[in-house]
Amino acid sequence: MAAKQWLLGVAAASLLFLSAAPSPVSAASSSTPYESYNYNYWEEGAPSPAAYVPARTVSGTDLGVGSFLEPSDLYTAVDGLIYVADTGNNRIVVMTDEWKVDRVIDSFENEGKKDSFNMPSGVYVDELGSLFVADTNNGRVVVLHKDGTLKLIVDNPQSDILAAGFKFVPLKVAVDKAQRVYVVANGVYEGVMQFDSEGSFIGYVGTNKVQRDYTEIFWRIFSTKAQKAKMVLFIPTEFSNIDMDHKGFVYATNIDPNSKEPIKRLNPSGEDVLKRYGYFAVVGDIRFRMSVGPSKFVDIKVMGDGIYSALDSNQGKIFTYDDEGNLLYVYGSKGNQVGTFKTPVAIDRSGQNHLVLDRGKGNIAVFEPTLFGQKVNEASQLHYNGRNTEAVPIWEEVLRLNANYDIAYIGIGRSLLMEKQNGEAMDYFELGMDRKNYSVAYKRHRRELMKEHFSSFMTTVVILAAVLAAFLLARAWRKRKPFVRAAAPQTKGGDRAL
Repeated sequence: MAAKQWLLGVAAASLLFLSAAPSPVSAASSSTPYESYNYNYWEEGAPSPAAYVPARTVSGTDLGVGSFLEPSDLYTAVDGLIYVADTGNNRIVVMTDEWKVDRVIDSFENEGKKDSFNMPSGVYVDELGSLFVADTNNGRVVVLHKDGTLKLIVDNPQSDILAAGFKFVPLKVAVDKAQRVYVVANGVYEGVMQFDSEGSFIGYVGTNKVQRDYTEIFWRIFSTKAQKAKMVLFIPTEFSNIDMDHKGFVYATNIDPNSKEPIKRLNPSGEDVLKRYGYFAVVGDIRFRMSVGPSKFVDIKVMGDGIYSALDSNQGKIFTYDDEGNLLYVYGSKGNQVGTFKTPVAIDRSGQNHLVLDRGKGNIAVFEPTLFGQKVNEASQLHYNGRNTEAVPIWEEVLRLNANYDIAYIGIGRSLLMEKQNGEAMDYFELGMDRKNYSVAYKRHRRELMKEHFSSFMTTVVILAAVLAAFLLARAWRKRKPFVRAAAPQTKGGDRAL
């Protein structure tokens, strides 16, 4: 209970400090051009230390290759090389993590002839170093070996499930360890297109659910054909981007800002297995201005160890979640300053840094983690790998930086629960507003108390039972005692008095 009182005191002091401050986000705003915040149990925006801060921006001019023209995608390979799909210039720019140009790919040899890209909008590099390019206006996916020679071209898919006259317009591409190619294509609502290692079309993976408007369904019953033609069709939305994790699961985002599941994690069967155990849905901002609208995710990056970040193009923010669907932190904004965006289109990472490609500004924004961001990432990774005890001192440091960080309380509570310190775990779960785990800790703590005091409890019960039995026997004995009747008075003649 001492730990609980100390933590409550720290939280109360923090809240008192925040309420006395002239602006709840003044601390974050002084070092970053955006407000840093998170959401609490009551879905209220709470100020938070910045997890990532802008370090610099890198443009094509800075690299000496000329300005980027409407760049569309960004990918960091296993060897650290960074690939940019410079769409408007019909090329792929490759650079090192020290921001030196490695090479520029604007053509390749195809059947003895020089071939080139036409508005490439997606790029991906597998573990072997093979480059996959969504060559959009050429209607194909071009696969190049690490040395730049042609390996495969995926185009003109053939299948009975494809509509007659189907036009293949690839936008984004990803590859799993089995060399299956996943493509997000323009105008395809059935799901992500899947191809085998030879480039043959296999089928679709995943489908976005239709959000029905029952009011419009009702009015359709009484509408004319002309009126029905003007109404919105109930068709699934398109996916906007994809990424792969180390297990071969596909992380995908869709373009529907009103979707309740804008992020999916698709298993090989195409089922959505994304965990959503946090306080609220994995949808980005849960409170927003109506004039701005909800989050619209255009890219997603699996950062590793269960952590993934989604890029919101509508508000220019990056939302980072852990494996269980808890929102870890938010950063970024729309604007003209370094660290803000005009039209963000892609996100990736280089080492610990996050990279965001801005089509509107034609540059890459580089973000470095703060101490708070480093500790949150480290503790989340330890928890994901089952090393909860090691995560405790990291979570405690997170709490020193932000006493209102609920996930840290829950993380410490889980570690205490595993160590069977159920009473203390209850205190931390209460501070983190984790009712489910609090109930588990409470039941276990109650069971422990019963075991610890069982002998004393039973002795007391036996004594009380014996006393009660003795009392009942004594009272019954008194009731059964024989009644002695008094003799009636006699007269002189021996007769009883009348």
